[in-house]
Amino acid sequence: MAELTRDEEFTAFVASRAVWLRRVAYLLCADWHRADDLVQESITRLYLHWGRASRAENPDGYARTVLVNVFLAEQRTAWWRRTRPAARPPEGAVQEADLAVSLDLREALAALPPRQRATVVLRYYCDLTVEQTAAAMGCSNGNVKSQSSRALETLRRSTALRRQGRSGA
Repeated sequence: MAELTRDEEFTAFVASRAVWLRRVAYLLCADWHRADDLVQESITRLYLHWGRASRAENPDGYARTVLVNVFLAEQRTAWWRRTRPAARPPEGAVQEADLAVSLDLREALAALPPRQRATVVLRYYCDLTVEQTAAAMGCSNGNVKSQSSRALETLRRSTALRRQGRSGA
C-alpha cells in the first residue's frame, strides 16, 4: 500500500473526526452554526500545523486542544462581547430567502447533465473524495475533477441568473 501524502493524511484524519469535532464544538458553544464555524477555523489551524499534529502522541487530543483554543480565543474578542446570538433565528424574510435559494439550487442541479449532476451529488452532498467518486462512477480522477469544475461553473451561472431574475435586475 502506498504511503499517503501530507494532504491525504490530513484529509483522512479530518474526514474521520469531523462529526466528533462538530459535536465537541456544539457542546462548547450550544449553537450548531457557530459550532460549524469553530470546526472550520480549527481545521484550518490544524492543517497549518499538521506536521506537528500528525506526530503527536494523541492527534485527537491535539485537535481537541486546537478546537478549545479557537473557542476560547473567540470568547475573548471584542466582537463576541458586543454580539449576542438570539435564542431563535428571526422569522420572515430570512427563511423565505433561504427557501428561494434552496429551490433555485435544486432546479439548477436538476438542469445539469446526468454525469455532472452525479459528480456534484457524490462529491458535495455525499462528501466522497475524488477517488471514491471516480470509483462509484467508473471513470478517472481527472474526469471527476473536470466534471466537478464544469458543473460548479454552470451552477454558479444558473443561480446568479435566477437571483437577477428575482430581483428584477
